[in-house]
Amino acid sequence: MSYPRVASFKTAHQFRQRLQELGIDLPVDEHLLRGPSSPLSQPMRIGALVAGNRFCIHPMEGWDGTADGRPTELTVRRWRHFGLSGAKLIWGGEAVAVQHDGRANPRQLCCHRDNEKSLSALREELVQAHQDRFGTTSDLLVGLQLTHSGRFSRPNDPQRLEPRIAYHHPLLDAVCRIASDDVSVLLTDGDLRRLIDQFVNAARMAWRLGFQFVDVKHCHGYLGHELLSAYDRPGDFGGTFENRTRFLREVVAGIRSECPSLMIGVRLSAFDTQPFVPSTLAATAEAPGQGVPLSLPAGPYPGFGCHRGNPLRIELSETMRLLRLMRDEFAVEVVNLSAGSPYYNPHIQRPALFPPSDGYQPPEDPLVGCARQIEVVRQLRLAVPGLPMVGTAYTYFQEFLPHVAQAVVRNGWVDFVGLGRMALSYPDFPTDVLNGGRLDRRRLCRTFSDCTSAPRAGLVSGCYPLDPFYRDRPEHQQLKKEKAERT
Repeated sequence: MSYPRVASFKTAHQFRQRLQELGIDLPVDEHLLRGPSSPLSQPMRIGALVAGNRFCIHPMEGWDGTADGRPTELTVRRWRHFGLSGAKLIWGGEAVAVQHDGRANPRQLCCHRDNEKSLSALREELVQAHQDRFGTTSDLLVGLQLTHSGRFSRPNDPQRLEPRIAYHHPLLDAVCRIASDDVSVLLTDGDLRRLIDQFVNAARMAWRLGFQFVDVKHCHGYLGHELLSAYDRPGDFGGTFENRTRFLREVVAGIRSECPSLMIGVRLSAFDTQPFVPSTLAATAEAPGQGVPLSLPAGPYPGFGCHRGNPLRIELSETMRLLRLMRDEFAVEVVNLSAGSPYYNPHIQRPALFPPSDGYQPPEDPLVGCARQIEVVRQLRLAVPGLPMVGTAYTYFQEFLPHVAQAVVRNGWVDFVGLGRMALSYPDFPTDVLNGGRLDRRRLCRTFSDCTSAPRAGLVSGCYPLDPFYRDRPEHQQLKKEKAERT
């Protein structure tokens, strides 16, 4: 399957025509405003603080920490770029594991007492870079994303899963090579209660280090997200909606008790769907290598935010219920909405024209995936007013990202526009947009997915095609070889 590249559209009008061909109803502003008149320049209150504009930098991991979870110079460089970006909401920098067995890779940052000084220096590097470039940090909000990777944990070897799961999943167990009768990987209620304490301890550390908020991560198939779909799990953390949200409730309550002035955010996969695989591996092939959904097992599907009888259909009733709970009872200050998982349905979570080396060809024009997430956030913001929301899946718009971002913020579809991969290839993007300058097309992320393919091959993550710093590193040649062998 082939789709027209975004770079082939020369004007916003041509881009809008392509959206119309796809049946996508998405606002696209023809003319961009600059400076204080731009909707993207408007400050917004989050809790007791104010973010100075509407750009947010998503958590972007580099797989480049030390064995004991401290940042390296590569980590520092990335965080410095986040500070220089001009975005006023920095969502966690990257995911930081609250304990060793929850690391997604052996070089993920990790919260423990011995790492306090280095994590503090990492935050200070970001803040100082922002201060040096923009003259103030009074309207800069920096958080720390706290996580346990659950069934996708690889704490000791990047090629070996050491899963800890909330329940046995009828499809994901096979994807993760977990035996359906293996009870050793199941987390007990006691394990989860001890993990709640670890999240609270990590939040206390973040508070001491000067982070203004923490994110209790509930997205992308990691443990927090998986617990939301633990319909058949027995005990206190499964079955009813109250039990499936108990983990988040008790983490938030613990943080409120220990760190009353620390704000809390939640990055949430608002909807999910079943795993996809390349068509050559599936029973019914539509095109070589194109992603197709795995066949469903008998019975209701365990997915959050999707119809249990047909998980390809989005069903937002529980998502809305959870967001209202966050707003009204948990007093969560801000949410960051994503979808799906990069491990088993990346075209849903991170639309791209060029898949990672272990992925599949997109089963739809990636513009459809971007619009899907934006529309879901629009619906959720209408249903749950008063809870600031960050949106995801904007990078693929490339040249036209500012035109879409300005329009959706102006129309009240979202509060903050989140940037992930774009912040790796083009960290100055928010500043260039806000200043009304011409974009540097050579630095626009074209979704080549090397920032994902590299860590899947056990290498550090970065923008190898567009960032000269990574292009000149020896890992680039290793990555080329790895990709060639997979082709």
